[in-house]
Amino acid sequence: MATANRPRQSGTWGRRLRCERGQALIEMALTLPLLLLICVGIFEFGRAYQTWEVLTNAAREGARIAVLPAGGPATVDARVREYLSMGGLVSDSSVLVDVNPTTVSMGAAGTTSASQVVVSYPFSFIVLKPIANLVGTNSLSPSMLLSASVTMRNEQ
Repeated sequence: MATANRPRQSGTWGRRLRCERGQALIEMALTLPLLLLICVGIFEFGRAYQTWEVLTNAAREGARIAVLPAGGPATVDARVREYLSMGGLVSDSSVLVDVNPTTVSMGAAGTTSASQVVVSYPFSFIVLKPIANLVGTNSLSPSMLLSASVTMRNEQ
């Protein structure tokens, strides 16, 4: 009797395996788009972070020029735009460079004059924006304004 049950069990297992043949394909079809979206999101936000780092360094370079006695707003603007172009960013008319005189506290020594440089840059997502439009949500604007600000004490 034990031998009579064996073929029947293997037949049951064979039918069960035949019924689950497409399971892995369907699971992959459901999870692959989500996995790709996560990978693209990591890439896009990494690009945004890299752009913000270039902006911060460009503002720092502009502030270094602004604190010099001979450094004027036109010189600061030219240096910031030069640094942005060296960083691989387009520095057209949409990039805003503001140079503002301000004061900073020196602690017990009082206050002194300083220069603040603010650089604003419109950042656009490449892949995530069209995907958001396909879903039907406009939560991601076409461009996001990234901004960096640096304040340095003026040289006397």
